[in-house]
Amino acid sequence: MSQRQHTELSHAQRLKAIISGSVGNLVEWYDWYAYSAFSLYFAPVFFPKSDPTAQLLNTAGIFAVGFLMRPVGGWLFGLLADKKGRKYAMTLSVLLMSFGSLLIAATPSYQSIGVTAPLLLLIARLVQGLSVGGEYGTSATYLSEMATPHRRGFYSSFQYVTLIGGQLIALGIQLIMQQLLSDEQMHHWGWRLPFIIGAALSLIALYLRSHMEESTAFTEQASGPASNKGSLRELLKHPRAIAIVIGLTLGGTVAFYTYSTYMQKFLVNTVHLSMQQSTVITCATLFIFACLQPVFGLLSDRIGRRPLLICFGALGTFATIPLLEALSRTNSPFTAFGLIMAALIIVSGYTSINAVVKAELFPTEIRALGVGFPYSVTVALFGGTAEYVALWFKNNGHEPYFYIYVTCCVFTSLVVYLFMRDTRRTSLMH
Repeated sequence: MSQRQHTELSHAQRLKAIISGSVGNLVEWYDWYAYSAFSLYFAPVFFPKSDPTAQLLNTAGIFAVGFLMRPVGGWLFGLLADKKGRKYAMTLSVLLMSFGSLLIAATPSYQSIGVTAPLLLLIARLVQGLSVGGEYGTSATYLSEMATPHRRGFYSSFQYVTLIGGQLIALGIQLIMQQLLSDEQMHHWGWRLPFIIGAALSLIALYLRSHMEESTAFTEQASGPASNKGSLRELLKHPRAIAIVIGLTLGGTVAFYTYSTYMQKFLVNTVHLSMQQSTVITCATLFIFACLQPVFGLLSDRIGRRPLLICFGALGTFATIPLLEALSRTNSPFTAFGLIMAALIIVSGYTSINAVVKAELFPTEIRALGVGFPYSVTVALFGGTAEYVALWFKNNGHEPYFYIYVTCCVFTSLVVYLFMRDTRRTSLMH
């Protein structure tokens, strides 16, 4: 086979692998976000009737608990991906997500089985947390390794395209169901349908992943000593890289979850828009946000990763409080759309490239664990709790304190961005 034929074949395999990995990622994140999107409807089903904010606080608490499993998933699937292969770990994670969705869909109400209902909801969320905790590190590693060196930022940005796409599909299904079903039907049984759809889509993703190529980077080092792959001891030999992953993730994950998953509740609970209006606004802003990711990723391939991260950190530090204050005072859906869109454009400086930056910090034999584990710990502590913290401040009459909290988190990451090196030039990927 000629060199040209080999190159063409590699490009074809690479493109197929990136599509398969991305579709699987989309389905996983759809399943994960369906919980957040439909919690407005199923909160009364699993918890005794009380104040609406208190009900949301309960479901947000289980949302946060699901995040606590993400470090376990980041460690377990990172270890499997570094020892047994990226494909193996990614296939297993999507299978677990399907099980979690089916369990949520089938769980009876609190009125039917009492405290067992929220307990089963918790178990399902723990399984999903384990799955999605493993998904991020393995898919970020896989997409980065399958991309060509001069297009890593562009191709790896599709992880957040599909991550956002999963949330967008969940909201899109919600919007369609709001048109077809009455509010009573949505609260009674309609909310179960998205989880059934998610379980079915997971089977499609399972098929795609079982037929995709393993990354060349992994196969080239597969014959190395097994003891060096995917172990925490090996990971701890890279303390600077671990610290950078934690630092650059902290502000980005809080900002992302504030303006994506929490925004729908914020528009209903604080801005006092209708559920349908909040769903339309969230869908529109997230669609544009998803389209922006490859643009920012491509830009990072030209000017580097660090300038984008610094722009996010600086603008996020100075604009968060004014944006959220203005949003809380508006009664116009169009103004709300504009303010959320401005915030998401700022956040794109982080979301579009965070996966490739982390992957470029670690060598192949520890990359999936290095990307997934410290990231999952940080997201569990800060991203998964953002919604809970916001609702807690609101419930106690101090909602503006949350705006300050987000600003402080973003500023912490800005300090890291200012002192880190640009990974595009110092990448450990070949």
